[in-house]
Amino acid sequence: MNIFAEFSERVRVALGQLDLKTSDGSAPDLSRVTVESPRDPAHGDLATNAAMVLSKQVGMKPRDLAEQLSAKLSQDADIIDVSIAGPGFINLRLAPSVWQAILADVVAKGADFGRANLGAGKKVNVEYVSANPTGPMHVGHTRGAVVGDALANLLAYAGYEVVREYYINDAGSQIDTLAQSAFLRYREALGDDIGEIPAGLYPGDYLVPIGKKLAAEHGDALKAMDEAAWIAVVKPATIAAMMDMIREDLAQLNVKHDVFFSEKTLHDHTDNQASKIDEMLDALRGDGLIYEGTLPPPKGQLPDDWEDREQTLFRASDYGDDTDRALKKSDGSYTYFAADVAYFRDKFLRGFDEMIYVLGADHGGYVKRLQAVGKAVSGGKSEVIVRLCQLVKLYRAGEPVKMSKRSGDFITLREVVDEVGRDPVRFMMLFRKNDAPLDFDFQKVTEQSKDNPVFYVQYGNARCHSVMRQAAEELPDLDLSDEALRSADLSLLDDSGELELMAKMAVWPKIVEAAAETHEPHRVAFYLHDLASSLHGHWNRGKEMPHLRFIHADNPKLTLARLALIRAVSKVIASGLTILGVDAPEEMR
Repeated sequence: MNIFAEFSERVRVALGQLDLKTSDGSAPDLSRVTVESPRDPAHGDLATNAAMVLSKQVGMKPRDLAEQLSAKLSQDADIIDVSIAGPGFINLRLAPSVWQAILADVVAKGADFGRANLGAGKKVNVEYVSANPTGPMHVGHTRGAVVGDALANLLAYAGYEVVREYYINDAGSQIDTLAQSAFLRYREALGDDIGEIPAGLYPGDYLVPIGKKLAAEHGDALKAMDEAAWIAVVKPATIAAMMDMIREDLAQLNVKHDVFFSEKTLHDHTDNQASKIDEMLDALRGDGLIYEGTLPPPKGQLPDDWEDREQTLFRASDYGDDTDRALKKSDGSYTYFAADVAYFRDKFLRGFDEMIYVLGADHGGYVKRLQAVGKAVSGGKSEVIVRLCQLVKLYRAGEPVKMSKRSGDFITLREVVDEVGRDPVRFMMLFRKNDAPLDFDFQKVTEQSKDNPVFYVQYGNARCHSVMRQAAEELPDLDLSDEALRSADLSLLDDSGELELMAKMAVWPKIVEAAAETHEPHRVAFYLHDLASSLHGHWNRGKEMPHLRFIHADNPKLTLARLALIRAVSKVIASGLTILGVDAPEEMR
């Protein structure tokens, strides 16, 4: 039961009973009529903007329309109070039986309560991380990895068919540099004195094992080859080893991908088969989307790939970008952007309705051109959505964390996870909107206190399970099965704290849909913290008022009803944590 959808429909029915007409005699457009939670809970349980958005259409003052609509809504047995606020907002207070019905729905559906069919099977590709395979995952990659993974989980929960994808940048000059760096470590493994790592090569110790493996497999044979020969051996071996390292790093965060897409495959071709980039160019040329021409010099410092010569250009400015973009340079070589366009086209041909890119904040200037590609190549059939993740700053007890010895110049993902654990990392990366900077303090995220959000939420779930264990011990004859809890007399739950918990759970289906529609998984983390706060608050009231405690040996009916409430809260918390990729422990020590 989605309480907002349910009461939106009731408002529409009441409006229909008023038989409202526009100036031309037609029925008013109700598409903007909504039912939401009021900003101030003291005003009521729900609020509707119906009078505000319809008054102009039907030629009435908002307040007058609100009064007529309120009279109709007052006849609903589930609405115990209707009030008009300001110029015409209508606040509704609901009967306890409504919240009890929500609770019954949660108990009946368990983990499926809140699961939506918003996506209706629509195919979505979520690309995230996609770090160059030139080093281990660092903390800068961590946030995008968690946001992308949680977003994919969220969309799947909301009914989308989701594919999680990693784009391997295994073409280009940085891969040649990586191979040269690995070859240096190979020589080192053979006993050569390599001295300091030359500027421009990758200095991290993570390449030492790769050098040793190359030495074990090839002996000194590679040293006898010219560079073109040994690089053909070293490059694929190094990329494979780096991707194994990256997969292991991501596994530490429980981040998984369905597809690892190689950029190199976009460039590959044979005598009989054109490359995917060439196929893309032919297709875009046939659609009139590319032309031969020159670009004016950009303002400010000139980028390395700008040429004052005729090039093959994509008509990006026709689709919302600031300027047209080069696909092929005057010397016939492809630009980096050409591979990006070919990659999008590959996704489109695989049948995705939405392509979501989770990128670092430094890619902000790339958003318009990606969206232009989406509109042009798909003919408007597929949507490009970009989510940018701002920087993460690491602290320990308020002091900035020093760089890593292993990587050379950054903190690795594995170091962070090893120190504080996967769950604090994932939850805290989502406890702030993705486009807002994030301060991550090692000390704070491991505290067992209400000031640590991940502990606060997980402890809420563990507390629920503790109550169930205690009930089983104190009332061994009481049936605590799901079937028994489903048959509990929920009308016994009428305390304000109990009703608040039910009302908070009632919001969960809307949270799922809103977070999925806006592609904002942080909304789930915020909601879980809010729900856990209500649970802990009600628990604390029971310390001072024994009649509010969950277990009453002399009243098994009331106990069963309250245990149904506890079980329901636990199910919702567990569902939300699962979306975030965070464990829902049943016990915490």
